[in-house]
Amino acid sequence: MIKTNLFVLLLFIFNSCATGVINRNQRGKRPLKAPRTFFNGVKKKVVLLTFFNESPYGGKDLGIVATEELRKEMIKSGQFVIEPNLSTLFGSSKEIYSGGGVKLVQMTRKAKSSGINFVVFGRIIDARIREKTDEIGVVRQTKSYSEAKVELRVFDINSGKEIFTETIPSYADDSSFKFFISDRESKLEYRRNLLRYVVKIAVRKSIPRLLKVSEKLDWVGRVAKIIGTKIYINSGRQSGLNIGDILKVQTEGVEIFDPETGAMIGTSKGEIKGTVEVIDFVGRDASVAILHSGGSVHEGDYVQLY
Repeated sequence: MIKTNLFVLLLFIFNSCATGVINRNQRGKRPLKAPRTFFNGVKKKVVLLTFFNESPYGGKDLGIVATEELRKEMIKSGQFVIEPNLSTLFGSSKEIYSGGGVKLVQMTRKAKSSGINFVVFGRIIDARIREKTDEIGVVRQTKSYSEAKVELRVFDINSGKEIFTETIPSYADDSSFKFFISDRESKLEYRRNLLRYVVKIAVRKSIPRLLKVSEKLDWVGRVAKIIGTKIYINSGRQSGLNIGDILKVQTEGVEIFDPETGAMIGTSKGEIKGTVEVIDFVGRDASVAILHSGGSVHEGDYVQLY
């Protein structure tokens, strides 16, 4: 009996230890947990403008590569809805830079009515490759060094001003054995692919920064239509709203202008008029709500999560 109890006790201890094993990396250290970022579940609606390439290498292709990589990474994050049809409101990034950002300010009101939260645009400031090749041999080893600098900017539609700009550098190298006698097109394609790769690295490095900026911005929707007691909101299931969500309704803020220059310097927050409750979804990305508290809700009013 004593032996049996002792066997059961040992078995219990063994199982407890087995289930309490701590996974460690190859150096024996505990794996670090990635810091969790706050996300309320409602996706920001974003317009992404085509980047342009200022460097003498890569041509227009490099700007398109940067734009599509950023689009892919933003969608992968699950925190954005990218509106492809609204980019024509603002034009390309090159147009924004050449106009000093005036067009962004001019189109703010129209973008607000479309439910856009912010605009992302930018450029490739620099992209280049340097190569070092062995001096002898039919088959020679080539070491290629590439670098790029990508500038990312964010314009907040709600406040009517640019809120973020940063230049992200990236570097990459590649070693390969090449025949000394090689066709020119193969060399050019190799260089193009390496430039594309280093630009993609810079874009991927920008995503944590972009997420951090997005967290600080309020999600804003709009009352698109009122029919009887039903209030239609221009955001729905795709944007991450849920049935039962309570949204506060507020008036449009007042545009603030500098009395000296006449330039618009921002927009004040509107007054809260009441709340509505989401009860259904309609269309690709819209929802139906009913009055929850307060009153005097009008088409064009703004809504935010309560």
